[in-house]
Amino acid sequence: MANLPPPLSMKSVALSGASSPSSSSNNDRKLSSAEQLILDLSNPELRENALHELSKKREIFQDLAPLLWHSVGTIPALLQEIIAVYPALSPPTMTPAQSNRVCNALALLQCVASHTDTRMLFLKAHLPLYLYAFLNTSSKSRPFEYLRLTSLGVIGALVKVDDTEVIRFLLQTEIVPLCLWTMENGSELSKTVSLSIFRCFSLDSHA
Repeated sequence: MANLPPPLSMKSVALSGASSPSSSSNNDRKLSSAEQLILDLSNPELRENALHELSKKREIFQDLAPLLWHSVGTIPALLQEIIAVYPALSPPTMTPAQSNRVCNALALLQCVASHTDTRMLFLKAHLPLYLYAFLNTSSKSRPFEYLRLTSLGVIGALVKVDDTEVIRFLLQTEIVPLCLWTMENGSELSKTVSLSIFRCFSLDSHA
């Protein structure tokens, strides 16, 4: 895996965006909670709860994406969660619990993919490629569909910024055939999301 994130102080990342002294106490409490949960991701015994809490509260944690990216061991921990379910994809034996857990990890990656400070770092590390196995499935059971939609959400977060560099990077991968596959084999919702992503590629190619 190339271009793994360098270590950086969590506090220096989060506090750089502090807005005013009056909000510093609340920011400190949120930072402390986020820091502990991110540290818990590196502990296999605490990771499941940390994944759940961080994904549930990701909108309220300021600059969560840089915190995730620059904290030591966090991105490898999320990738471990993704890789761990590969054997359950074929034959399709993934359980709802497995699906929920890996989708929580994907939700955090979507946070990283959406953030202006981490989007290109995410791409340069080729992290979208880890999601493609989830799009290359045909099972319509709920665990697989949930996983498919969450993976599409990460790709959608990348393409919605209308960045030509992002689009060109993705076009060098297998994303277009996978979108077409999903439009043929996914549920109505995943077909709709795939079509939306595919249109972004089409619009860019005609720009």
